[in-house]
Amino acid sequence: MTVTISRLYDTYGEGERAVRDLESAGLSSSDISIVANNADGWYQADRTHRVDRDHDGVDDRAEGAAKGAGIGAGLGGAVGALTGLGLLAIPGVGPVVAAGWLVATAAGAAAGGATGGIIGALSQAGVSKEEAHVYVEGVRRGGTLVTARVQDADRTRYAAILDRSSVNITDRGAAFRKAGWNSFDEKAMPISSEEMRKSREQYMTRS
Repeated sequence: MTVTISRLYDTYGEGERAVRDLESAGLSSSDISIVANNADGWYQADRTHRVDRDHDGVDDRAEGAAKGAGIGAGLGGAVGALTGLGLLAIPGVGPVVAAGWLVATAAGAAAGGATGGIIGALSQAGVSKEEAHVYVEGVRRGGTLVTARVQDADRTRYAAILDRSSVNITDRGAAFRKAGWNSFDEKAMPISSEEMRKSREQYMTRS
């Protein structure tokens, strides 16, 4: 039986390391997804140079994000987890970079605005609605979401890898609610890069 494990990280670097560790432990990149806030523009898609290794006329990076291609499939191993990432605009979150199966699951909604799609995709994969809202709010505030599909027999082993530097989602949700947050609102204004920096500092200091 396949189960879903999701974890939130305060920085993209932590999420990227988690992806690398999952792959090193034997999990297929096709079973890994990553969604990271890009409000501060840390990821700049190269618009002047097309990467089209399969010669289909579509940039492999955008194609990988749209179709959920394996994280290691597009640009080669040297780029690691950045491979296949594409830019999306999510209502209430703002610009994100994303790749993997979760994006593919949410692709229909993503075409018109992906927030409900990502929450729906997480819920469909077995994540509780309450946690799904915290995960997406976490991404809104500058975090990175990594989601893996694993066999139930391997759940403990892969969960231990993801837990190494992840956020305690129960504590983070409680902190959000203590500050007046109730649930993710796709009509909310995306936070600025400065607000995101302050949010990261606030919650990383509490960790």
